[in-house]
Amino acid sequence: MNKKLETVKIVEILKKTYPDATCSLDFTTPFELVIAVMLSAQCTDERVNKTTPLLFKNYNTPEKLANINIKELEDIIHPCGFYKNKAKNIIACSKRLVQNYNSIVPENMEDLMTLAGIGRKSANVIMLEAFNNPIGIAVDTHAKRISNLVGLSKESEPEKIEQDLLKQFPKEYIKDINHLFVWHGRKTCIARKPKCMECPINTYCSAYNKK
Repeated sequence: MNKKLETVKIVEILKKTYPDATCSLDFTTPFELVIAVMLSAQCTDERVNKTTPLLFKNYNTPEKLANINIKELEDIIHPCGFYKNKAKNIIACSKRLVQNYNSIVPENMEDLMTLAGIGRKSANVIMLEAFNNPIGIAVDTHAKRISNLVGLSKESEPEKIEQDLLKQFPKEYIKDINHLFVWHGRKTCIARKPKCMECPINTYCSAYNKK
């Protein structure tokens, strides 16, 4: 089968398998998403969603978080892990938004990646979820694992995997890849115990077909 047709088939199967696949982080503004994405590093979205209501109750704008007492911020976000580094990044990010962007989250990858705590993966998520403008594909642990197992990429670096995926998937499917790979990784292609026999795309999976 043609590689492009194969990747389209994979997406279509996953869309039917996970019709409710969406971003699982709760947010109401682009800025809230920026903070939620930062907190989600090395942390479950479920834990982040339990923490952000406490934070955003009193601190939901760049101005407010730019001036928060760092110890208070650390106490609030402590459950999300790596709280000291995350607190520093949140304050630095908020200050940059106030000083350089009139407290408005920029709508392009280049400017987003100048914010403390925001790398390419996070910027991709923000572009898709906050602005409905998917520029690339956020390669997290699920996307990396699935891409390697299925045979979509042999690379180990997220940016190289992203480039491999962008070459193979038609542009109109880019917005779906993140959600579908996350859901597939959580529910079927589980890292420690993948459900290969139940996998709806095992026909297209290099790892499965080598068994």
